[in-house]
Amino acid sequence: MNPKSLSLRPKTSLKSRFTKGFLQALKRIHRQRSRSPNVSSPREMCRRYLSVKIAADASMASAVGSRRAWSRALLTRIRSHGAPRVYKYSARRIDNSKKKKKKKKCEDGEEIGVICEANELRKFVPGGEAMDICSLLDEAAHYIKCLNTQVKVMRRIADIYSAA
Repeated sequence: MNPKSLSLRPKTSLKSRFTKGFLQALKRIHRQRSRSPNVSSPREMCRRYLSVKIAADASMASAVGSRRAWSRALLTRIRSHGAPRVYKYSARRIDNSKKKKKKKKCEDGEEIGVICEANELRKFVPGGEAMDICSLLDEAAHYIKCLNTQVKVMRRIADIYSAA
């Protein structure tokens, strides 16, 4: 195959790949919803919320592909957990005022610094626990960019369907 012919093919954007995958997932969720007898129960609404959230995450990770560690980690987590589970939830309020405010420290006793902040960032980036700081920052920047794209697409879809 000629390398030049590969570069001439138009590449689809991340936004369009995500949109296509997400809309297909929403269609599947909608078909499942129409088969469900109790559509407005809190349990069913929670199940649908989790299904849409997982569909959005899986569509974004699939659109990115295996090039990024966060997308591989997210797809692995989704595949290992299977279908969304709905748990009974409680409406009770949690009183945070009684908790003691302590000065945050790292596990090794070091006060807040680059290492502690990196450890906090690792909690938010899928697969971040196993990354060095340089890779973590690169993956976090890309993940944030993708989340921004995800929000824009989902807002646009909501605008289109709310206007109809």
